[in-house]
Amino acid sequence: MANPAIIVDNISKRYRLGMVGSGTLREDLLGWWYQIRGKEDPYSKIAEVNNRAQKGQSNYVWALRDINFAVPEGEVLGVIGKNGAGKSTLLKLLSRVTAPTTGTIKARGRIASLLEVGTGFHPELSGRDNIFLNGAIMGMRHGEIKRKLDEIVDFAGVERYIDTPVKRYSSGMYVRLAFAVAAHLEPEILIVDEVLAVGDAEFQKKAIGKMKDVSHGQGRTVLFVSHNMLSIQKLCNRCLLMENGMIKNVGSSEDIVNEYFLDAEESIETKEHLGEHGKVTCNVIGSDGKPVTKFPIMSEITFQATISSTLNLPKIAVKIQVKNRLNQIVFTLNNYHLGIELALKEGSNTFSVKIPEINLSPGEYFIDLEVVNLFDRSIAFKASKLSRFELYPADIYASGYLPNSANIGVILMKQKWSND
Repeated sequence: MANPAIIVDNISKRYRLGMVGSGTLREDLLGWWYQIRGKEDPYSKIAEVNNRAQKGQSNYVWALRDINFAVPEGEVLGVIGKNGAGKSTLLKLLSRVTAPTTGTIKARGRIASLLEVGTGFHPELSGRDNIFLNGAIMGMRHGEIKRKLDEIVDFAGVERYIDTPVKRYSSGMYVRLAFAVAAHLEPEILIVDEVLAVGDAEFQKKAIGKMKDVSHGQGRTVLFVSHNMLSIQKLCNRCLLMENGMIKNVGSSEDIVNEYFLDAEESIETKEHLGEHGKVTCNVIGSDGKPVTKFPIMSEITFQATISSTLNLPKIAVKIQVKNRLNQIVFTLNNYHLGIELALKEGSNTFSVKIPEINLSPGEYFIDLEVVNLFDRSIAFKASKLSRFELYPADIYASGYLPNSANIGVILMKQKWSND
């Protein structure tokens, strides 16, 4: 490995659940006393794995447990996992917002962190003053910050409000300025949590581009936490997958993102969605009329939604969206777009839409469903990942060639070639 910018050695972080301030000083002193005597902290023995979905037997939980990894200089490392997996806690330890219960962290150079909207900004100070304040906290001289000021303001796009107290900024403006400060004050290590999701699409694109420039162009190190897997794959070559406060796997971003989605798929136990006005199921039907979850590419398939409703709606739009693993919309089916009228009656309803040949490349796809009352545009039913299906390669051109998503893109096209 090249010179490591960050070395994380066996760190763990324990928290006490429940109310703060109930005997914690005594417990801290007792833990310290055991530590200086070279004995194990008694509260570590009873702390449990951090699984937010299960009720534990102890008031102590390991938010992080036995974390080990190193990040070479100039790498952009992605950190992904479900909510509560320990991603933000890890970044807070790396940013020295809090200290680990056990283990050590070594970092080479200045660290700039963007963990939450507003972190490090004083609400009563103007945007300009906060730029100088943050630079000073990072150990930069006034002249250094002044040279970067125009570049920061231009990148953030808040020039009109730069002398306004930041407490009057929108959350998007806050994040724009905070990211611009963190990225332009030349830290050796930049740590960015999910906050970029607050910004608009234009700013997210600029931020991703800036992080690429910081790492590849300037050789600085970036740690990036996001639930946007497309951004992770675009920006990061390597990724950590976290689960219940531990590192489940480390590897290439493509492999780790695939593993993350496989874990998410396994957690989908039912195709039934129970809503305020009834329940919805959705099946994918093959050409033989039977529900199937795996098809060869270019197959005939039918999406069949069954709705048990407490409503009577004489005019509705049924919208079925098919999304890929990155949660991007691949296509939408909607009776309203075709001028076809559908009604929803009280009781059981079945709606079907057939695709003669589904011209998508091999891969895993998910189905979202929405029913809209066309009289007042209210949403009667809405369900995400109601079902899923898989398309696998087939010799659709009768050439002996099996297309796959890695070499053809998203859509398969029927082709006629000539050489005139």
